[in-house]
Amino acid sequence: MNTDTRSLPTLTVVVCAYTLDRWDDLRAAIGSLRAQRRPVEETVLVVDHCRELYERAAVAFPGVRVLANAERQGLSGGRNTGVAAARCEVVAFLDDDAAADPDWSARLLARYADRAVAGVGGLVRPWWVTRRPVWFPREFDWVVGCSYHGLPEQPSPVRNFIGANMSFRRSELVAAGGFRTDLGRVGTRPLGCEETELCLRIAARRPAAVLLHEPAAAVRHRVPAARATWAYFVARCYAEGLSKARVARLGGTRAALSSERAYLRSTVPRAFVRALRPGRPGGLRTASALAGGVGVTVAGYVAGRVRHAEPDPVPDPPPGPAAVPALGRVGEAGGGLP
Repeated sequence: MNTDTRSLPTLTVVVCAYTLDRWDDLRAAIGSLRAQRRPVEETVLVVDHCRELYERAAVAFPGVRVLANAERQGLSGGRNTGVAAARCEVVAFLDDDAAADPDWSARLLARYADRAVAGVGGLVRPWWVTRRPVWFPREFDWVVGCSYHGLPEQPSPVRNFIGANMSFRRSELVAAGGFRTDLGRVGTRPLGCEETELCLRIAARRPAAVLLHEPAAAVRHRVPAARATWAYFVARCYAEGLSKARVARLGGTRAALSSERAYLRSTVPRAFVRALRPGRPGGLRTASALAGGVGVTVAGYVAGRVRHAEPDPVPDPPPGPAAVPALGRVGEAGGGLP
């Protein structure tokens, strides 16, 4: 890659963390940012309501802006806090249990030479702490927060990104109103789709905007043993269905389920046929996981639609440009505490 780094936009990387249990993973994430061939101008670590982690990180990571989540508890609030504090033109998000390849920042930023590009996401490779279960279909790697078989293998426009590895022009995030805090993870609760809903809002606001998947901008995402179980697989699929129902209610079914229709029409059936080929190890179990994963996800979606058939008793206000202030006052290391 011969991109002149002097012509690239500036970059803030936001990492959100909520527990000391992933301290080694967090150190690896920060270390990977410090090792970028194209240096990152600003790294912001947002700590989600964990005083011990905040105090430890503020000492352990010199040069990193350590902030307390200034919004509602959860990943969305943490990301909004990071966006509010960011000083650069592009804001990227890296999970606290992911590590970026050395050319990650340059690969992301190179795509912003096209002014139509509002955001760039990249490949998320699973790093299984234990071996990948023989039954676990690659088409369902989204269950563990990673890129799945069926995503484009070349740079291509997509509907939404995977949250472990995504970036946006800061101006687009501010104009769209940031992430909804009534969606997404809080601690270990496996709900999500806040990235999907944000991407849908960006596209609705500016239909000509391009959200680009760049597979060369890659990260490694740790998959612990607890996520390599059938119980987690089922729970995460059900939660995805619930989350998709919520997004469909907010953004309309056509847009919210456009990628899922293609996935169910093409990706899953092809995977099912491959799984049943003679001699494939664990083929029957993989086919069962494919069928079961689809069934449980659909069940979650139906349950979510029924659950939200009536308006919420106290609905969150819709996001607007004021949701992410141009300059937020947040608890920074040396200042306020969570």
